[in-house]
Amino acid sequence: MSLFVLGLVVFFGIHFVPIATTVRAGLVSALGGVGYQALFSITSLIGFVLIVMGFGELQTSGTGNPQIWLPPTWIKHVVFLLMIPVFVLLISAYVPSNIRDRVGHPMLLAIKIWALAHLLANGDLASMILFGSFLAYAVIDRISVKSRSSRGPLGERKGSMIGDGIAVVGGLAVYMLFMFWAHEQLIGIALVP
Repeated sequence: MSLFVLGLVVFFGIHFVPIATTVRAGLVSALGGVGYQALFSITSLIGFVLIVMGFGELQTSGTGNPQIWLPPTWIKHVVFLLMIPVFVLLISAYVPSNIRDRVGHPMLLAIKIWALAHLLANGDLASMILFGSFLAYAVIDRISVKSRSSRGPLGERKGSMIGDGIAVVGGLAVYMLFMFWAHEQLIGIALVP
């Protein structure tokens, strides 16, 4: 559990730096823009690796990860439906689209829906901590973004119908890839037998 918790602390610790605008400004001043981005990226990667290693350890250890509740079998269909907009939103965060313009911060909304869906689908303690942490982070960051006036990776670029098409078609393609192949390859759990 300690590796898992350490990973969460490192990953979310660096992700909360932009929320603390004075801390971020100090780091950018000391390291420069590129240096800050390098620090952010490397620390995020280290935290992510620790989360994956610690979570995997907990899932396979047989102890230390109690089942808090058993999700009903039908819930997977709800989760499959909830995950469709997640991939569309993820792509629209990086493609100038009307979807992005309307949602404001599609990446944060995608994280919220993804985390909620996975909380519904998993009743073990490690999953509840993992997905609950991501959900809490996305809610806190979305609230803070309003005061920071941050527009995300695309800045003020306006969307188009072409961008909407790219987000929807690309999102559905990635969704299908995850449903039928990537989730099993990356996570080790087949979604569709």
